[in-house]
Amino acid sequence: MKQALWLCMRFHRLALEVFPPDEGPAVAVSQQRIGCANDAAEAHGIQPDMRLASALGLAPGLAVHECDAAREIDTLHQLACWAGGFSPHVSVAGTDELLIEISGCLRLFGGLKPLCRQVVADIDAQGFSACLSLAPTPLAAQWLARAGQSSACLRANDLQTALAPLDVDVLRLTQADANTLAALGVRTLGDLFDLPRAGLARRFGPLMAQQLAQALGDAPDLRPSFVFPECFAQKLELPAKVDHASMLLFAARRMLASLAGWLSGRAAGVTECVFELVHEYIPPTRLVLSFADVTADLARMERVLRERLERLRLAAAVTDLRLEANAPETLSGTSEGLFAQTAARSLAPVIERLRARLGVEAVHGLAVQADHRPECATRQVPQGQGKVAQANSPRPLWLLSTPRAVQQRDDGLYSNGRLHRLAGPERIESGWWDEGEKGRSMAGDLRRDYYVAQSERGEWVWIFRDTRGWWLHGYFA
Repeated sequence: MKQALWLCMRFHRLALEVFPPDEGPAVAVSQQRIGCANDAAEAHGIQPDMRLASALGLAPGLAVHECDAAREIDTLHQLACWAGGFSPHVSVAGTDELLIEISGCLRLFGGLKPLCRQVVADIDAQGFSACLSLAPTPLAAQWLARAGQSSACLRANDLQTALAPLDVDVLRLTQADANTLAALGVRTLGDLFDLPRAGLARRFGPLMAQQLAQALGDAPDLRPSFVFPECFAQKLELPAKVDHASMLLFAARRMLASLAGWLSGRAAGVTECVFELVHEYIPPTRLVLSFADVTADLARMERVLRERLERLRLAAAVTDLRLEANAPETLSGTSEGLFAQTAARSLAPVIERLRARLGVEAVHGLAVQADHRPECATRQVPQGQGKVAQANSPRPLWLLSTPRAVQQRDDGLYSNGRLHRLAGPERIESGWWDEGEKGRSMAGDLRRDYYVAQSERGEWVWIFRDTRGWWLHGYFA
C-alpha cells in the first residue's frame, strides 16, 4: 500500500493579514492579549500572549487591531479553495493550518520539489506567509509546522526521530497539563515518547496518548475533508477604500486563486465569472470576465482581469469585492504527446485579451449558412458556436462591407495597380425571393461573374462584373 504524504501549511499572522498592512508596529489582540505581531512589533520585543498594556509600553505608537475570528476563518476557507488546485484531499485544522494529502498528485507537478515551489510561489503571490512541513501523518506535519521547521520527514520509520526534539508546546496543551509536564521534567516530545502510554492516559486522559500514537502512525487519524461549496461566491472587504481600478488587481487575484482551486477540485471550468465592485453610496459596478472556452487557468483569468481593470474608470471608491461563478462546466481532459511533441497553441488567450480590450461584441466567430450570395453565406456568431467557415474555401473569408469599384481601361483592370485574372468566371445568380422586401438587410437578386485575380503587390483578390461594371469584393489570406 502506498504511503501517504501530508503537507501542512501553517500561516503566520493570519489575523493581521486580514487587516490593513502597516509599515509600523502592529498587533492583533484578543481579550487584551497579543494574538500575533508583525515584524516591526517583534523588533520592539512584543511577543504573542503578551498583555496589551505591556506591548504599548514597549511601542507607544503600536497599531492595535481586534482579532476577528469570523474573518480569519473566511480567509482560511478561501485558502482551502485555492489548495484544491493541488489535491482534492484538503483539511482545515484550527484557525491557521491547512493540510493537503499530496502523495497521489506528485506526478502531476513533476515531483515533490516542483510542487512545493509552486505552493510557496502561490502563497507569496497572495501576500501570505506560511511554514510548510511534510510528514507521512497529518499530525506529525502539523507539529513540525508549529515548531517552525520547514522540513520534510518522508518515511514513517523516521517519524519518532524527527519529532523527538520538538518542544511539548506543539501539542497546544492546557495550562494545567503544561505545568504538570514541566514539574515532571518533560520538555520535548522525545521525553513523552519515553513515558508509558498507559500511564499518560491515566494522568492526562486518553487524548494525549492517542495523539502520540496518531503522530507516529500507530493509530488512524481520520480527518474530515474540506467541503468545497457547490457554487462559488466570495466577498472580500478591502482594508481601505480604493479609488483606482488597477489597484484592485492584487486583492482580486486572491479571489481568482481561490476560484481556480475550487474549479480544479471539481474538475470543472468556467466561460464567465462576475466581479462586483461595491461602492458606499451607489450601486455596485458589475465586471464580467468572459473566456473564449471553458477554463480553470488562473493565469488566463488574471490576464483578462488586468486588461479590464486597466481600462476601467471607477464611478466611486470601492470598499468591497465580490466574485461569483455560478455555472461551472465539465473541463475536458487533454492528451499528452507520446514523444513530448510540442502542443499546438490555443487561440483562446488571444481572443480573451481582444475581448477585454475591444469589448465582447467586437470579437466574434464566423459560421457558414446555406446561401450562394457572398453577403449572405456567412454570419457572425459567438466564438465557438456554429459551423465555422473553412479557411481553404475557394471564396475569401475577408469580404469588404461595400464592394469597391475597379477601373476598366483598354489594357485591363486596375485597383492599386493592374490586376491579372487567374481563374473564373464563377456565375452567381440568386436571391430573387427577397428582392425589394422592406425591413430586410438582404442582398436581393444578384447576377454576377466572379474572378480570382492577383494585384501587382502580390495580393490575391476576388473581383466580379455586373451590369454596372467591375468591383473588388474581397481578399484571400
